[in-house]
Amino acid sequence: MRSVRSVFQSRLLLKYALSYILMFLIPLSGVTFFVYDNAVKNLRYEIEQSNLNQLNQVRLTIDDRMTELHDISFKIAYDARLTPYMVRHPYYSRDAILALSSYKANSQILEDLFLYYRGDSVIYSSNGLTDLNVVFDKLYRFENWKREDVVRDLNDAKQTMIRPAENVSVYSRTEPMLALLVPIKPNDPYPYGTMVYLLNESKLTGVMNTILSDFTGSSYIFDQNGRVLTSSSHGAALPQEDLDVLSSLSAGTHRLSLDGEQQSVVSVQSQLNGWTYVTTMPSYQFFSRVAHIQTLIALVFGIAVAAGIIAAMVLARRQYHPIKDLMEFARQISNGPEPAKTRNEWEWIRQTIHDYSARIDMQEPFVRNQCMLLLLKHGKPDDPEIERMIAETGLEFPNGEGLYFSVIIAWGDSRKEEKSWRERHLLQEMLSYFELPDMDARVYGVEFSHEDRFALMVSLPAGDRDAIQEQTVRLIDLIRVMVLENSRLVPTIGVGSVYDDLGRLNQSFIEAATALEHRNVGSSGSVTYFDHLGEFASSASGSFWIPKKSLLKLEQSLKQGNESVAAEMIADIMATIRDESPQAYLLRCLQFELLNTLLRTASELGMNEAFRRLPGLTSFETAEELEAKLITLASGICRQVERNIETGQASLIDDIVAYVDEQFTDYTMSLEHVALKYSISTSYLSRAFKEKTGSNFSQYVWRCRKEKAIRLLVSSSSPLQEIVEQVGYFDAPNFIRKFKKEIGCTPGQYRKLHASNQTGA
Repeated sequence: MRSVRSVFQSRLLLKYALSYILMFLIPLSGVTFFVYDNAVKNLRYEIEQSNLNQLNQVRLTIDDRMTELHDISFKIAYDARLTPYMVRHPYYSRDAILALSSYKANSQILEDLFLYYRGDSVIYSSNGLTDLNVVFDKLYRFENWKREDVVRDLNDAKQTMIRPAENVSVYSRTEPMLALLVPIKPNDPYPYGTMVYLLNESKLTGVMNTILSDFTGSSYIFDQNGRVLTSSSHGAALPQEDLDVLSSLSAGTHRLSLDGEQQSVVSVQSQLNGWTYVTTMPSYQFFSRVAHIQTLIALVFGIAVAAGIIAAMVLARRQYHPIKDLMEFARQISNGPEPAKTRNEWEWIRQTIHDYSARIDMQEPFVRNQCMLLLLKHGKPDDPEIERMIAETGLEFPNGEGLYFSVIIAWGDSRKEEKSWRERHLLQEMLSYFELPDMDARVYGVEFSHEDRFALMVSLPAGDRDAIQEQTVRLIDLIRVMVLENSRLVPTIGVGSVYDDLGRLNQSFIEAATALEHRNVGSSGSVTYFDHLGEFASSASGSFWIPKKSLLKLEQSLKQGNESVAAEMIADIMATIRDESPQAYLLRCLQFELLNTLLRTASELGMNEAFRRLPGLTSFETAEELEAKLITLASGICRQVERNIETGQASLIDDIVAYVDEQFTDYTMSLEHVALKYSISTSYLSRAFKEKTGSNFSQYVWRCRKEKAIRLLVSSSSPLQEIVEQVGYFDAPNFIRKFKKEIGCTPGQYRKLHASNQTGA
């Protein structure tokens, strides 16, 4: 058995532990992912902003260099030493060559510069006069820019143009160069010459690499037509379609897939010449830069998971502790051995309670009686659980197709001898539930007070009202005959009105109590129907008075302390008065009649303080104002009645304690049973009983049973099972466990110990 419980415990602990781990692991994982993702995004943003700033610096630097070249072009265009006349003059040509050399020296990125006058076959450089064929066929031989294309561009260029970097053979070496052509005069519609600037690509990429020192991706410069002027690429070259995408990007940061790889792209544009500067960086490099953050987050996450698992195990064990207690309780209420095969403790407890629920069937009458008392006193509450209990006990017809009314029986014979008490008890058992198949009627009964009265709830199928009246009379006659045939008691019966809503049964109950109290007014023998009490008194002139039965019902609801029925009666009476629209003098009389009814009832109940409020009650301007004051007065009366009932229960509690002292050996003894017997709430009985005895109800009953068992163990030789049954227990193992827990030994050990003490004495 221990091994089975151990397996159960390990399973359940594992289940609880996993649930607790998931409870913190899921949000922890979410938070961790959020922190990590946020760190990556922040780092990406910082790197992209850094790249953007550096790329802008590259743009500014190169723009400055290009501005220098344009400035050189302007200076050359207006330099008197470099006019066509001066450069061709045998004497002044040397000054022209020196001037070109000085201009070349002023630029940091120039490889060489040439001055060409259109239509000429020679070109001038810092080294002197040279033939075009020599310069572009031998000295600087471009890979794709042929000599004839060079001649055409030199003569036709109307605006600044640049050729992308390409391989140029310079003597015995090959270097990538860019060629910048600037017409002179610049911005002149009819230029007379062209300046040619040769730029070594390494000078431009050197500027980019120097500024982008921390950059690990590729960088590109595109001209205004989207051609790659120069690039500094790390890794495989991008295909042309990707380069076209990069050249068309707007300024800012972008995230693109280039050549099948996610890239972070930064783009800026020059306002000087329309060039686009672009850098690309693979996205995985961002993650490599947060490696230290990954390590830190992983370390913290691991520590949190380890601590969470430990906390989950501790919480799981704490969660399992009350389940162990519940198992102990389930074993106590179980008659048989533990089931051999169950999945876990919950299954075991569920099966045990399911087996035990068969014994609860004996409590069904008490549940039904409790529901009946609720319906009779307060109507049908808006509580799905109580509605379910009412339906399960059969008190309500299905689909609401029933009629319901209340009957109150008072025993005419008030003798208190034993035989009379037994007769009443027998009648109560007979009337607690019976059916009349010929009328399809069901009758439920409950003793609702200690004043020798018995309440019946009668349910009939819906039908014609005239037929229902006949059935009601027949049914009451049958009840009266049953009482007379089975006892010497003469019943006095009050019958309430019939309603088609079970929720209005409390109305019928008040009406039955009203009929019973005023049975001498319009009564027929020992049976009084509320509907037969006073009717409207109409005169020939058409005047009327408040129905007597309405006033009687209002009075009875106040005496019962039923606030809801009293408020409803006041509203109905005031509505009836408004509908009849009596004359002013009669209206005043009717209103004061209603007020007098409440004051008279308050006086009968000893509530004289209501008369101190009389000036305020009699001063009203409208019927609505009076109605509000009457409802407030009725509410105060009902609350006082409830307080009187509770404060006047001292003698009742004494009777209950005496009853428990006499009947504690009854195994059906319970708080609910006693509360129903004396028609008081279980909560009030529990509170009042503890105030009276110092113990709660179950503790007091157990103490009585324990003390009697001790007396029987000491004074008799009866078997233990018989003693257990005599003190009101039918579960000997449960009694033995409780006895041992409180006394410290089993009943058998207690008997032996006491017997040895007597022998020693």
